[in-house]
Order: sequence, then structure tokens, then C-alpha cells
Amino acid sequence: MQITKDKQLLRSNRRTAIVDIGSNSIRLVVYQGAARVPAILFNEKVMAGLGKELATTGAIAADSMGTALRALQRFHRLCIEMEVDLIKCFATAAVREASNAAELLKAAAKIGFDTRVLNGEEEAELAGLGVISAIPEADGIVGDLGGGSLELARVKRGKILERHSFPFGVLRVAELRRKDKDKLKRQVAKMLKQTEWDKNGQGLPFYLVGGSWRSLARLDMFDSGYPLPVIHHYEMQPQRARRLVSQLARMDRTKLKAVPGLSKSRIPTLNDAAWLLSYLIRYLDSSTMIVSAYGVREGFLFQNVSKAESKRDPLLLATEVSGAAQARFPANSKLLGEWIAPIFAEDPPEWVRIRQAACNLGDVAWRANPNFRAERGLVMGLHGNWVGITGAEREQLGQALYTSFGGGNNIFPGGGNLASDEATQRAICWGLAMRLGQRISGGTRNPLEQTRLRKTDGRLEIIMASDLRDLYGDAVAKRHVQLARMLDLEPRFVTE
Repeated sequence: MQITKDKQLLRSNRRTAIVDIGSNSIRLVVYQGAARVPAILFNEKVMAGLGKELATTGAIAADSMGTALRALQRFHRLCIEMEVDLIKCFATAAVREASNAAELLKAAAKIGFDTRVLNGEEEAELAGLGVISAIPEADGIVGDLGGGSLELARVKRGKILERHSFPFGVLRVAELRRKDKDKLKRQVAKMLKQTEWDKNGQGLPFYLVGGSWRSLARLDMFDSGYPLPVIHHYEMQPQRARRLVSQLARMDRTKLKAVPGLSKSRIPTLNDAAWLLSYLIRYLDSSTMIVSAYGVREGFLFQNVSKAESKRDPLLLATEVSGAAQARFPANSKLLGEWIAPIFAEDPPEWVRIRQAACNLGDVAWRANPNFRAERGLVMGLHGNWVGITGAEREQLGQALYTSFGGGNNIFPGGGNLASDEATQRAICWGLAMRLGQRISGGTRNPLEQTRLRKTDGRLEIIMASDLRDLYGDAVAKRHVQLARMLDLEPRFVTE
């Protein structure tokens, strides 16, 4: 579906809807913004269970068909109301295999959806691309567990090297285990021999994609007391896979419902998902498990991004876009980053990008209540919808913003659990430097362009032209002193 050309010209940001007809759920996600890291405007899931009877009847059940079509009718109407520019609709394992799939596709077309049925290798590739888009440095095996199938992809250096699809969706695992408790174990071993990863895929990270495995990660986060609610890039050690199997055997449905963020609709299949994961991790001898918030839908978007755009850092791009949208004046995030950079020249590359991400967001809290600006900055850093960032890096980003917006020299409440002491203290210094830059310039461009911050001979110098010396008022001097003390330097104001 496309709206008229005139309306497209008036739209500053295109809206793209992805309709994902899966074997377990049907989902509508509406995206808007930079194609590399589009913001989610809307996200709704309907558990239709299209694949629940495939193993026994080979067809989509009548009740599932009805649920799916009602969901598609609602989704189409929502796309119209949201003035979506482009709709992309695809279907996966259940529709690939069901004897009555043509009935569903015909009805979907009548509603207004031109549905592309992905084959298994295409689905595996898109899952791999989704992980690459969110974790550019990913090097390992991507596992996408759906309702009807399991897709595996080997990713390295931004490329998909191998792709495989197997009929081990979470709706089918139960049947395998019910027939013979060791059948799933044997089938997984046989499957991995086909990929030859039982030999050359050993010891690599395993990237988790799909709602069932993300739900397992939610349970593990709860069990381990993980301090962040954000699931992307949550990392689990290999032994946790087997522990989840044991844990689920002891937990009843009531306790599972109490786990924050755990979808109740996923509870019935959690045990089967855990068994499958434990066998995969065991046979692959995976070094770690890493959760990706991005999967097939995001891979679908990513494959259409230009080569140049695909190489952009997703964290820096997303924070740049978000920061610019909330800035008081035309965004000066790059300039602020350049202004404070000379005094942090020894920062390693991985810190430099987090520092720049903080500068990108350096104006996001000014419109908040003054008493809560620090908290607002913290929330943006910790809980923002960012990818390309680990949990420890989120703490560092949140700390820099918390300090920048008035949180003082202290670690933010509940902080310091994931980031090292050194990283946390560095983030505090970044925040104080950002705070100084924002105060001296009032958030505008010219003062930053005509002043410099320099560290030399045990001093922290602010250097500016003599005709700008009025900018160095008491508030600026106070923040200059605060930053200098934190860096164990003497403050000095220099005119030239």
C-alpha cells in the first residue's frame, strides 16, 4: 500500500509497516525515521497459532485461520489510519507448509496484503541480517526460533556465510519430546552434523532471536537480578541454558506470570524452547549466549538500506536522530563532542563512541522539570531503544547524561553494577565536561566554535578570544572548577 505522492512529499519521515505472519504469532510493527535505525511507532502481536496443528493435520486450524484474518483486517485499518507509506508483508514456516495456505494468502490479498512467503534459507538470512544490523561486530551463529521452524545462520564481519532451516519450531518440539524424551536430543545432533557446525562451529557465541528465546532470557534476567530491564545484548553464560530447563521444571505458571516483561502467551512453550536451546548450546559448545532485539523484521528493513548507510554505527545514528529531535537549538552534538574530546584523548575507541553518543543526547532533558533533568537524562541513556550497545555501556551512557544534567559527581542510584569503576568515573568526567560546554555556550554553536578546552601542564584551561570573555561568568567558573578537580587538575581561564 502506498499513499499519494503529494502526501509523501509532505512527510518528513516515511512510515513503513511490517506485517509478520508467523507460525505462532502475527505481528504488525510500524517504523518511522532513519532507515538504518527506524523508530517503532506501533507494535502489536496476536497469538494465532497457525502452526499448532501442522504436525497432526498438515493444515492451519479453522480457529487459527479466523484469528489470523481478523488480526490482518485490524492491521490493515490501522495502517490506513496511521497513513503508512509502505507495507511489507511476509509469512514463514506455517504458511510455507500448510495444505490450506492458499486460502489464507487469498484472504490476505483481498484485505490488502501482498504476502511474500519466505523459504527457510531466506528466513535464516533475514534473521542474520537483523542481528548484524543491531550488533555489527557479531561473529557466531544466529538461532531464530519460531513456532514452525528453527533458522540458523553463520555471521561474521557483517556477512551471512551459511544459512539453514529446520522443522524444529517451538510448536513442534513438544511433539518430538512427547514421543520419545531423547528424540529431540538425537535430532539436534543430526541437524548440526548436516551444517558441519558440530566440527567447525564450536566455541562461537550463539545469538538468540525469537519471542520464545527472548522470554527465556527475561526469566534468566529475573533469576540473576540483572539491573536493567532492557533485553537487547543481554548475555548469558552457556551453563545457564541447562539451568533454565531445571528452573522451569520447578516453577509453576503463577510464578512465571510474576516475571517482569515475560509474555504470558509464551509460557506454554517455554519449557520446550529451553530444552532445544540447552541441546544446541551443548553440541555447539557455545562460548556465550547473546540476545538480539532485532530479527527477521529488522533484517527485512536492513537488506534495503544502502551499502554506505548499512556501515553507519547504529548507536551513534540513533542517538544523533533522537538528540536532534529534542534539542533546544539546531543540534550541536558533534561540535560538543569535538569540544570536550581534547581532554579525553587517551580514551579507548569503545569509550569514544559512548562519549559521542552521550554528546548526541546532550540536550534531551532541558525541557524536563528542573528537579528531574538528571533522572530524565539517565532514563534516556539506560533505557533508550538503542542497539549496538552492551549493558555495561548503557550504564556508562546513562551515567554521563545523569551527571551532565545535574546529578553531581556521584554514581547514579542503582548504578555501578555492570560498568567498571574506571568506566563509571570516566563517564562522570564526560558528564561534567558536557555540562561545562552547555553552560558556556547556552546550547548554541558560536561560543563552542570560538572557545577551546585544553589539558596541559597540570592545568585544565578554557581558552577564548578576549572579546568573548564575558561568557566566562560565575556559573561557568563554578563548573570549570568542578571538572578540573575531578580530573585532578588546576582550572585556568585564558584569553587570547
